[in-house]
Amino acid sequence: MSRRKPLAHDVHIFLLALLAGLPGSFTALVLLWGGDASTKVCWTLTVLVVGVHLGAAFSIRERVTRPLQTVANLLAALREGDYSVRGRGARGGDPLGEVYLETSTLAETLREQRLGAMEADVLLTQVMQEIDVAVLTFDAEGTLKLVNRAGERLLGLPRARLMNQKAEGLGLAELLEGPVPRRLARTFAVEGGPYELRRGTFRQGGLPHQLVVLADLRLALREEEREAWRRLVRVLSHEINNSLAPIHSISDSLKESLSQVPRAADWEEDARMGLGIIARRSEALGRFMSAHARLARLPPPRLSPLEVDPWVRRVAALETRLPVEVRPGPMLAVSADGDQLEQLLINLVRNAVDAARERQGRVWVSWTAPSADAVEVWVEDEGPGLADTANLFVPFFTTKPEGSGIGLALSRQIAEAHGGSLRLENRTEGPGCRARLRLPLNAAGLRR
Repeated sequence: MSRRKPLAHDVHIFLLALLAGLPGSFTALVLLWGGDASTKVCWTLTVLVVGVHLGAAFSIRERVTRPLQTVANLLAALREGDYSVRGRGARGGDPLGEVYLETSTLAETLREQRLGAMEADVLLTQVMQEIDVAVLTFDAEGTLKLVNRAGERLLGLPRARLMNQKAEGLGLAELLEGPVPRRLARTFAVEGGPYELRRGTFRQGGLPHQLVVLADLRLALREEEREAWRRLVRVLSHEINNSLAPIHSISDSLKESLSQVPRAADWEEDARMGLGIIARRSEALGRFMSAHARLARLPPPRLSPLEVDPWVRRVAALETRLPVEVRPGPMLAVSADGDQLEQLLINLVRNAVDAARERQGRVWVSWTAPSADAVEVWVEDEGPGLADTANLFVPFFTTKPEGSGIGLALSRQIAEAHGGSLRLENRTEGPGCRARLRLPLNAAGLRR
């Protein structure tokens, strides 16, 4: 059995208006036809009463439905994006006027928001087109939905041929899988790479999409390489000139003294002294180049279990110039190259002792587990502290008269080869320095 279709709102209003006037009209007609008026008068007045009754009902329906139709037209205009339509009679203090007023305010607000969204969209589109990284978006089925100019250059195809193509067909399926961020060594249509891949998710139209960003690291890596070469050449030039300058000066002096006729009485002593200086500077230059070769040829670590407590105590016992206090920490084990870590810790302890002896201070070593997957070993001293932190890890930079300048650089290289880090900072509790060595724990980790 089919349900009855509900009456329209305007029909409801019309019927209610008829019902409201029906008692009065019926009473008037009963009195009219029950009186002594002529038939002609009765019919005339009957037509007039019925006409007024119907006219009033239609007028009430129109009065109620017309504003609703106006509001519906305003809302339809807003839905279509036309924010210029306004309702007449918008004023406060009148219920209908307030409806028009609020609708007009809503239209103005939506217009401003749409304008702001359009400006932001234009700006975002312009930025995406101008940046040097390739930006691509794929829907849930792996279909390419957006690509910028850098992406077009990377893939070697115009946007018209790329859009709505499957990632598999474009050879880009690997971009949608695997961990991120990660480095890609593959080649594309243009020469470049390696590339850094980043990926994120967003929703458009309620459906999930993936945002893929590919950045060419070639320029950044080359700039870092050039900067590293500049620093290396600057350091090498400084050290080599420091040795060659006195050698050149003494060689000229010896050559001049040997060309004199007759020679000076003490020329043999001057020659021996000059040759001695030349030999010492040559040896120093040889040690410098050997230290550089050692820094450049650090072998990869050979990992094996290493107990932290014996390792720290063994290194502390090697220092005889000053007692090194070992403050016990938790029983931990790391997977590391024991020889390299001993050399690292020896360098840190030796630097701490050198600093502490300047102030007759103390040196102590301890360790802790700041997290479940890492151990932190710290060496503290009561020396003068760090005056210049910018060049601490610059190879061959040293403030010590007899220093080689590779200790800290080599130590940090060892730490990073083990997946850790090395940091130096001034102590906040008092004078001196703190060296913090952080290393990852092995699978055995924390021992009970």
